[in-house]
Amino acid sequence: MLQAGLSELTAFVVIAEQKSFRAAARGMGVSPSALSHAMRNLEERLNVRLFNRTTRSVALTEAGEQLLRRVKPAITDLADAVNEVASAINRPSGSIRISASEAGARPLVRHVLPDFLKKYPDIHVEIVVDTRFVDIVADGFDAGMRILEDVPRDMIAIRLGPDMRFAAVASPDYLSRHAPPKTPQDLEHHRCIRFRFASGALYRWNLEHQGANVNMDVAGPMTLGNTNLMVDAALAGIGIAWVPDYHVKEHLLSGRLIQLLPEWSPSLPGLCLYYPANRHPPTALKLFTQAVREWASLDQSTQ
Repeated sequence: MLQAGLSELTAFVVIAEQKSFRAAARGMGVSPSALSHAMRNLEERLNVRLFNRTTRSVALTEAGEQLLRRVKPAITDLADAVNEVASAINRPSGSIRISASEAGARPLVRHVLPDFLKKYPDIHVEIVVDTRFVDIVADGFDAGMRILEDVPRDMIAIRLGPDMRFAAVASPDYLSRHAPPKTPQDLEHHRCIRFRFASGALYRWNLEHQGANVNMDVAGPMTLGNTNLMVDAALAGIGIAWVPDYHVKEHLLSGRLIQLLPEWSPSLPGLCLYYPANRHPPTALKLFTQAVREWASLDQSTQ
């Protein structure tokens, strides 16, 4: 029976992720030539090519992709098991990678992480801010932060805070030059600030009222990929922004922004931290999700 050592398979996964023998060797503390020699030996024993190599790039072959899909979860589980045993003996340690929108990351940074990182100084948390709806398992994340309706059904979700509403907002300056819309269709004649996901897709405005639903691809002078910048653009009088109401609550109270068509603002389930349900979470993630649950429970009890 053909066998491959754990060190070789671990090296294979690192090279596949880095797409570079040199970068992988640097991260593993070995020489590129030793790593290349190990992969040649592995390919010879498997009798299959795993990488297509050029002087400038490294890419997986179809066989390499197949091996990576099977091997990476097993390597991750083994590393988690070792870290968990070590954490039981010593202080909890490890890394947690979280994919989140900027709005999703903010409550973690403000309310959960300060006390969590003081309590567990050997745990490192990385938050990757992205507007894409990533597959957290395939992309190597431990958890994600999104609104509940965007969480895959095979995930465990922890609700953070109440439901949210989207709101169409504009500045008094903009409304002094443009008559406020009275119906969703009136937005077709307004200057709207649009949002584009990192994937390239434009966000469509979805307005609801008493069972009626209007889904619109609005037009306007500006397209942005950041909600805070959309709020800034609305404050500057550039146009009408369609944003979650928690982004503009203070501006609405101060009168710097005015909500338009409030009866058409749909309510959506709020933000969630979510993570895979079909695997044993490592100690660092287990402690973190416990901290999130405790804060969410305390925060909702004060609503």
